[in-house]
Amino acid sequence: MNTSFWKSGHTPTLFAAFLYFDLSFMVWYLLGPLGVQIAADLDLTTQQRSMMVATPILAGALLRFLIGMLADRTSPKAAGLLGQVVVIAALAVAWLHGIHSYEQALLLGVFLGVAGASFAVALPLASQWYPPQHQGKAMGIAGAGNSGTVFAALFAPLLAVAFGWNNVFGLALIPLVLTLIIFSFAAKNAPNRPEPKAVADYLKALADPDSWWFMLFYSVTFGGFLGLASTLPGYFHDQYGFDPVKAGYYTAACVFAGSLMRPLGGALADRIGGIRALLVMYTVASLCILLVGFNLSSSSAALGLFVVAMLCLGAGNGSVFQLVPQRFHREIGVMTGLIGMAGGIGGFCLTAGLGAVKQSTGDYQLGLWLFASLGVLAWVGLYSVKRRWRTTWGSAAMTVARV
Repeated sequence: MNTSFWKSGHTPTLFAAFLYFDLSFMVWYLLGPLGVQIAADLDLTTQQRSMMVATPILAGALLRFLIGMLADRTSPKAAGLLGQVVVIAALAVAWLHGIHSYEQALLLGVFLGVAGASFAVALPLASQWYPPQHQGKAMGIAGAGNSGTVFAALFAPLLAVAFGWNNVFGLALIPLVLTLIIFSFAAKNAPNRPEPKAVADYLKALADPDSWWFMLFYSVTFGGFLGLASTLPGYFHDQYGFDPVKAGYYTAACVFAGSLMRPLGGALADRIGGIRALLVMYTVASLCILLVGFNLSSSSAALGLFVVAMLCLGAGNGSVFQLVPQRFHREIGVMTGLIGMAGGIGGFCLTAGLGAVKQSTGDYQLGLWLFASLGVLAWVGLYSVKRRWRTTWGSAAMTVARV
């Protein structure tokens, strides 16, 4: 990243967007690494555990659309402040009153979904400050906030062993309140924000076929990243008999790889074009997941393949959002919400689907192979639109960015 990038936008806002996204992702993902311990205390089945972990993902996916509308019609900063207050209040109630049943765990998951909706705030907040040739870097840095999953995977199981899993909710309030304070002072809305859109404009966006293509592509990259991140603690526990802390370490390695590659994927897409980068990522990720599906006896081999797959999915996330602002610059708020919603739904389906497959067949093989097949489908779809995109909105006459 060169000097011109740092001078082209607003660095405090970029940092605030990253921090807000990072802590929001940490909380959104919190039930994943705690899932094994909560399931043991509440006597949940594998499928119930998967649904508990998947509920924040689905809630976040659906709320992203609504929060995206709110950010577009008011401002990204206002929407971000509101979302943080709701999440802090929900965690405080859960900590003080406790979670004593499966239904209460699901209800908490719904409120944690508000943290997942931060996607529809952080990315427009950062993106609107930067010109087209730096969109990949800006969106990648802000989007690297999904590294919050690393902190949850590493520390949540350890803190649960030391203090009890319910107290983890209370401990999470400390960084969340600090982030709220920093965000309120550092974040600023871009001066040249697009005009708010009417509700009809949101529906009109869905009538554009490119919207659905982007939703498909992101449901595989981000949905795959989040779905695997949520499933892996249980996967390593079920498949290799790991305790929650060791399963958390293995999962942290995987999610760190995916989080690290999001900004690098955006920068790579700026350099070689988002389409070319995505085609490579889908190919490698699908192959890795296919191989893991053979129920490898070596946990180290499975870990290695998952890490490579998550590297590709993380880079794919950055590549998708290098392309989105080129195609939908004026509608970036609503499109971020729609595409983010699709990514969250993809993550929910993968998490819940893998749990259902494990419950009914005894292992994860079929579920992993189905996910690999979706990666192949996304590759075919992207290849089919490549020429049209590069000769219309992605042509040199329309944008200075590489497509």
